[in-house]
Amino acid sequence: MTRRTLRIGLIGAGANTRARHIPGLRALPDVEIVAVCNRRPDSTAAVAEAFGIPRIAEHWQDVIADHEIDAVVIGTWPYLHCGITLAALEAGKHVLTEARLAMNAAEAHRMLAAARRHPNLVTQVVPSPFGLKGDAVMKELIAEGFLGELREVYVFSLSAALADPAAPLSWRQDATLSGFNMLTLGILHETLLRWVPPPVSVLAQVHAHVASRIDPASGVRRPVGTPDSVQVLTTLENGARAVYHFSGATPFGQGLGIHLYGSEGVLRYDLAADRIQGASRRRGAQPGQVSALEEIAIPAEKERGWRVEADFVEAIREGRAIELTDFATGVLYMEFTEAVARSAQRGEAIELPLEAYLSEEAGGD
Repeated sequence: MTRRTLRIGLIGAGANTRARHIPGLRALPDVEIVAVCNRRPDSTAAVAEAFGIPRIAEHWQDVIADHEIDAVVIGTWPYLHCGITLAALEAGKHVLTEARLAMNAAEAHRMLAAARRHPNLVTQVVPSPFGLKGDAVMKELIAEGFLGELREVYVFSLSAALADPAAPLSWRQDATLSGFNMLTLGILHETLLRWVPPPVSVLAQVHAHVASRIDPASGVRRPVGTPDSVQVLTTLENGARAVYHFSGATPFGQGLGIHLYGSEGVLRYDLAADRIQGASRRRGAQPGQVSALEEIAIPAEKERGWRVEADFVEAIREGRAIELTDFATGVLYMEFTEAVARSAQRGEAIELPLEAYLSEEAGGD
C-alpha cells in the first residue's frame, strides 16, 4: 500500500494492548488508531477516553465492517481470535492477533488456511517475548556447532501466579475462554522452536493443586478448567529428548529458562534475566566440570527487542515477511499445547503433527 495513513481498529484492549500495542503503534509515523471495541461499553469508553481514540464500537463486527479501517489488532481472550480473524481477512483487513493464537489446533489451522487464501494481507500473532534479547546469539552458537549433536532439552517455568488458593478464577483457567492453552506452555514452546527441531511425540501429565476458585463474575466457586501444574516428555524430530516442567503453584524458588545439552556442549538461557551461560569442548571445556559454565555476552548490536507493532506495519507497507510470529508457527505451538492436554486426558503418548483431533471442539474427546 502507498504511504498514506494506516488506520487501525482495536478489538479488545486488555493490559498488553494498553501497555504495548497502543504505544507501539502511536510511535510509528502515519499510523492512526481510529476505533476501539472492548468487552463492555463502559470499558470501551474508558479506553477511548484514556488514549484519545476517536470512535467506539459496540460490537467487534462493527470494526470489521468499517471500510475506513485497514487493519485490526485483536486483543481479546483466545475464544474470539479465530472468528474475528476469519471475518477480518474476508473483509480485506490485515490482522495482528494477541497470543495465544486460538482455542485449539483446529481453529489455528482454519486461521492459517484463511491467511493463505489472502496472501496480500498481513497476518501476525504476537510473539513470545522470552529469549528475544539473546535470540541471535543462541542461533549463532548452535549453527557453529557449540552444542554438537543436540541430545537433551529442559524447559521450565515455575511461578507463584496461581499459588494463592484465595485468588479468584482467571480467564486463563476458564476453558471456555482459553481452550487448551495452559500456563505459559505455548509461549515457551514457541521460544524453544526458534532454536531446536519440533517434537514428534508428547507424553504428559497435568494437575490442579487448587482445584476450584471463586468466579468473580458470579461469586460462585467453580472447578478450574486448566491445570496449574504440567509435566511433559517429548521426542524431537532429530531424536533428542525434551522435558518440560511448568507450575503456577510454587510460592518460592521460581525460575524460567531453557537448557540445551549436546554431545559437545551446553547452553543455559535464563529467560527471566536474559542471561546465557554455556560450555563447549570446542572452546576448551572439559566434560563433567559443572564449574566450566561461563557467561556468554549478548552484544548490544545483536540484541533483539520488542518491535511487534513496527514489524506489522512494515510488513503491510513494504511487503516484508513476518518472522515473529507467523500463523504457521502459531499452529505448531497450538498443536503442541493440544497434544499435551490430549496426552494427559488419555494417559498415552500423542504423535505430532496432530491430525486425529483437528475436527473436534476444544476440550472434547
